[in-house]
Amino acid sequence: MSTIKIRVHRVEKNYTNGNGTAQTALIGINLDIMEGEFLCLVGPSGCGKTTLINLIAGFEQPSRGEITIDGQVVKDTNPKFITIFQEYSLFPWRTVQENVEYGLEAKGIPTKEREAIAQKYIQLVGLEKFANCHPPKLSGGMKQRVAIARAMAVDPDVLFMDEPFAALDPITRMKMQEEVVSLWQEKKRTFIFVTHNIDEAISLADRIVIMTPPPGRISTILTVSLKRPRGRTGRDFGLIRDRIYQEFGLKSGTPQAPDVNV
Repeated sequence: MSTIKIRVHRVEKNYTNGNGTAQTALIGINLDIMEGEFLCLVGPSGCGKTTLINLIAGFEQPSRGEITIDGQVVKDTNPKFITIFQEYSLFPWRTVQENVEYGLEAKGIPTKEREAIAQKYIQLVGLEKFANCHPPKLSGGMKQRVAIARAMAVDPDVLFMDEPFAALDPITRMKMQEEVVSLWQEKKRTFIFVTHNIDEAISLADRIVIMTPPPGRISTILTVSLKRPRGRTGRDFGLIRDRIYQEFGLKSGTPQAPDVNV
C-alpha cells in the first residue's frame, strides 16, 4: 500500500487587497499525495495552483487548515523540498558545473564528491558538453535543464515545479517533459508539477488535480493509468483530454494543438 507523503487538510488561504478588501484564494482544499507520486495541478490562471504549491512548499502559511509532510506540520521551507520556478534563477557568473554544485556546496559536501554528483546530473540532462559554459550562452531549454539538474543533485524528498516549461517552445517543452519523467522514474521521489497545459499534465502525471476558478477549489482528481512513454495521439490519451475539457466546459473533440491550455 502506498504511503501518504503529503496531506493537505481543510486548507484555506485569504489575502487582503491594498484597499483592505479580503480575498479568498483557496477554500476547502483536501488532498493526499503519495510517496513517489507524480502529481499535476491543472487549472486556469488565477485558480490558486501556485498558491497551493507555495503553501505545501512552506513559502506561505494557510489561513485555515493544516499541511503535513511525513506527518510533520509545514511551517517553513525545508532544504529537503526543492522548488523549480519558471524563472531559471541561475547564477550568471557561475558555470553550468558550478551552478549544479551550488546546493551541494551549501550542504558542505566535499569538493571531489560534489563535482562527481554534479557531473552525473549534468550528464542525465544531456549538458555534459556545456559544463564549463555560463548561463548567458545557453538557450532557455538548456537553462531549465541546469535548474533541474541543480535541484536533483541535492536529492530532494519532494520536487515542486511551478510551470517550469511555460516559456519554452513546444518541441523543447516536450523534450523537457520526457527528461523530467526519466529523472522521476530513476529517483522515484515525489514530484508536484503545476501547469495549465492539459496535454503536459496527461503526459506526466500519475494523477491530475483539476482546480476551479477563484476561489480555488479541487473539482476532480483523475488517475492516469497510461503506460509510459505516452503518445499523444492514442484513443485513451484523447479520452482523458476530453474528460478534462468537459471539466472546463469545453467541447469534447476540440482539435488538438501542440499546446492545449486552459
